[in-house]
Amino acid sequence: MLDPTVPGHVDASDPALTERQRAVFRALVALHGRSAAPVGSERLARAEGVRLSGGSVRAVLVELEDLGLLERGQSSAGRVPSARGWELYVRALMEPAVLPPALRAEVDRHLLDSRRDVEQLLHEASRLLASLTQQLGLAVAASLDHERLSGLDLQPLSERRALLLLGLSGRAVRTLVLELDTPLSRRDLAEVEDVLRERLLGHSLAEVRGRLEADPELARHTAARIVARVAAATWTRPLSTPLLAAGAGHIAQQPEFSDARQLGDVLRVVEAGSPLDRLMVSGIEGQVGVRVGLAGAQVLAGMSLVSYPLPGSLPGAVAVLGPLRMDYALTLAVVDAVGTRVTDLLSA
Repeated sequence: MLDPTVPGHVDASDPALTERQRAVFRALVALHGRSAAPVGSERLARAEGVRLSGGSVRAVLVELEDLGLLERGQSSAGRVPSARGWELYVRALMEPAVLPPALRAEVDRHLLDSRRDVEQLLHEASRLLASLTQQLGLAVAASLDHERLSGLDLQPLSERRALLLLGLSGRAVRTLVLELDTPLSRRDLAEVEDVLRERLLGHSLAEVRGRLEADPELARHTAARIVARVAAATWTRPLSTPLLAAGAGHIAQQPEFSDARQLGDVLRVVEAGSPLDRLMVSGIEGQVGVRVGLAGAQVLAGMSLVSYPLPGSLPGAVAVLGPLRMDYALTLAVVDAVGTRVTDLLSA
């Protein structure tokens, strides 16, 4: 699986653009990015930074098309960037965006409240990515069943409710609210916490789920049996997530998806998870990257995936999926900020 495009990475196959080719290409990207429409030579000749006649612009457009960076718009004499053109733009021509402090504070505010549970954190990350980029926000975590439980806390919420926190490498990865059928005091829960730690710490999460259901030592301790039975019934599946997605309403507003059938095809691929989940986690951990013109499903050929594979012990990623025409500078900055903050919260 090919690595994603990384800004600043120079490829030996990149064309050596002249100054006027760069100026025309940059201007076309900016104009097309704002309108989603093909861009003609007369409009480009009036664009900021292009000091060429209409005839000279037309000649440059032919050169850029011959280099594979532009293609003809449908039913129009204008041109749009090709997938190769967008890739070159991201790697070599894009001006990086710097998120303002207020937006970074918004990222922190939205994610901090969900930091105690991985699935909630990833849900919030996908919603935040969608809101800030107006595209589809995605997040995924692979199964952690093979990881060993290193922390366990049992906190009373009321006489019949308790909060069980399970952790890996010093961080909480699953929180379970337990609705107890028998009231237990704070002292009872403290004793149960000691028993659970003795019987469960050091075992894989798969083994922990099995022990909650059938460990004879837990069954012999009345209060521990009450808690274990409820925890086993509440925690019924491995710690992993399907491909979490948010922002269908945002992407529906994009001109590229004015055809409801096309949008429906995209959403069905997202719902299926594959191949997006595999593409998201492949790449350099802790490094935001872009895949332009996705393979694996025909409907994804006109889309880009900006993803951040999470470093550390959690195999997962956050990402944004949108049309080829997107604000890559902003999207990369947002995905990097959200991915970095999610990583910080998971390792805290």
